[in-house]
Amino acid sequence: MNKLIHYQQIVQELLISYAQTKPAYGEFEVETIFDTQRNHYQIVHFGWHHQRWVHHCTIHLDIRNEKVWIFNNSTEHDIAVDLVELGVPKQDIVLGFYPPYMREMTDYAVM
Repeated sequence: MNKLIHYQQIVQELLISYAQTKPAYGEFEVETIFDTQRNHYQIVHFGWHHQRWVHHCTIHLDIRNEKVWIFNNSTEHDIAVDLVELGVPKQDIVLGFYPPYMREMTDYAVM
């Protein structure tokens, strides 16, 4: 199977499973956003908390150059570990929220 298609399937299935969990507080909707042409994948929470409108991207992943880039994760899930368990090798996962010099100190890809 084509690596890109395989990673698209893994990322979508993972985010769909994460989106099943609603936040413990507030009246939020949880929405998955998949742009499969440009390979952008997100989970967004939006709704009311007390009397304040909240719109927050909780997870943002991209697939670039056959690697899964993690740009944002404000959940308790360790997305990188979950991706490895689903078959994505560590050398194909980039912790994009770290600067490159810090990525060199991880077991994951730098770029």
